Amino acid sequence: MKSSAVPLIDQAAKESFRQSYEAAPTIDGVQFKNVKAIPADEGDFAEVLRLSEDGGLVDFPGFHIRQINRTRLESGSIKAWHFHYKQDEIWYVPAGQSIVVGLWDIRKNSPSAGVKMRVCLSGGHKSMVHIPRGVAHGSVNLSHDSVQLFYFVNQQFNLDDPDEYRLHWDAIGADFWTPERD
Repeated sequence: MKSSAVPLIDQAAKESFRQSYEAAPTIDGVQFKNVKAIPADEGDFAEVLRLSEDGGLVDFPGFHIRQINRTRLESGSIKAWHFHYKQDEIWYVPAGQSIVVGLWDIRKNSPSAGVKMRVCLSGGHKSMVHIPRGVAHGSVNLSHDSVQLFYFVNQQFNLDDPDEYRLHWDAIGADFWTPERD
């Protein structure tokens, strides 16, 4: 039985546990950026990306956008897993929306090989993520509304030679996409 300054009923004393505040493992090369929406009377404003003189991205050096895509994720939808051999991506979720992003480092020679991450990507806090090639990724929309996801890629899609590879949505277990509960 745990010692406590406040006596607890038996069930609570047996079943209680201490919350862990250790930092979760991260995946090598994955980067996050906050895009701050500045509110105004008529709505809001956000600077999403800034380009350098050579057309690269200031916040993600070496990344040059070759294509911009948008997808709409319906409430409850799971879109996973996929990865690319040649393409890096940057995902962006606008203000007022959020999704849970799953990242899984499947690169054999990566210092973080095998690491899995779940991150809430939402407008205002961690609203943008850079996903390197070889990192499997996907998402689940746990909100009650559809969500717009914009993704910027450094390779143009080629229907004759698509750089899009899939793993089953539950490749690391269906519970990965379920919200954690205390």
